[in-house]
Amino acid sequence: MYDYFEGNLVEKNPAYVVLDCNGIGYTLNISIYTYDKIPTSGKCKLYVHLAIREDAHVLYGFADQLERIMFRDLISVSGVGAATARVILSALTPEEIKQAIITGDVRKLTSIKGIGEKSAQRIIVDLGNKIGKDTLGSAFSSGTTHNKMKQEALNALETLGYARNIAEKAIEKAMKDMETNANVEDLVKRVLKNF
Repeated sequence: MYDYFEGNLVEKNPAYVVLDCNGIGYTLNISIYTYDKIPTSGKCKLYVHLAIREDAHVLYGFADQLERIMFRDLISVSGVGAATARVILSALTPEEIKQAIITGDVRKLTSIKGIGEKSAQRIIVDLGNKIGKDTLGSAFSSGTTHNKMKQEALNALETLGYARNIAEKAIEKAMKDMETNANVEDLVKRVLKNF
């Protein structure tokens, strides 16, 4: 629903920020990682994730898209909610989490308050195959422009009704054959031709 909010930073603390966007103040829950990366005041742009619960609509803010991708991957794991994902991202950087998952480092994940051995193993098992293949793995290994193009193409294909995992595989395949100066439109067209 929302991609990012850009406005003036009214309040900043380690748990949340208040962002004034054209006279409307939004409270965005953040991690320590984001807290360290954003300015103390002035203009600020945060990527967002809206979590809709029975009792509330909660906004989470992220300093960059990589952190938001990691957050979304973490909450896709059974038993890991938004609050737990935020704690994980406050304890480790997205790159450190990725490395822990790839190497199967249960100890690193269990060093985070609230993450037991079973939860750590579930995160590693559920995300182990995904990291390195999906947008997150590619985002860490390649440039942000490449990642942005891939993410936009994935969003477009999901909007058209294609399943995420199928769309991701098709995008990977199409990107191998494409020229480096291609854009999102070219990528989506190529994927649709191959379906």
